[in-house]
Amino acid sequence: MPSEQPSVNIGDISGNNTFSIGSGSHAESHHVHHATGAQPDEATEQLLAAVRELRADLGRVRGTGQTAELDEALADTETEITTTGQAGPTRRERLRELLSDSQALVTFLASAGTLAGLLGM
Repeated sequence: MPSEQPSVNIGDISGNNTFSIGSGSHAESHHVHHATGAQPDEATEQLLAAVRELRADLGRVRGTGQTAELDEALADTETEITTTGQAGPTRRERLRELLSDSQALVTFLASAGTLAGLLGM
């Protein structure tokens, strides 16, 4: 006499699906959605490269409160560009202010001078 065995059939599972099979089973799903903002234009790509270069250079100098503040603003700018495809006017103005306050740094680090030039300073 054949015994009745439970069977499971799974059809199309394309896309984001979560399923669990069996008694006491547990299914958990984590989906990460990344912003797919517009692609940066060439000028914004240059700005992003300059921001990243200055951040790397800042990691090689003795940190101060001023360099920490600049690094934070650079990180925020990098995030904004990578998520939206641009750095807004307010963000650019903040960088100008911080670079103006850091004139010694701008003359010491070529990357700071590059970024200042891209910001129209």
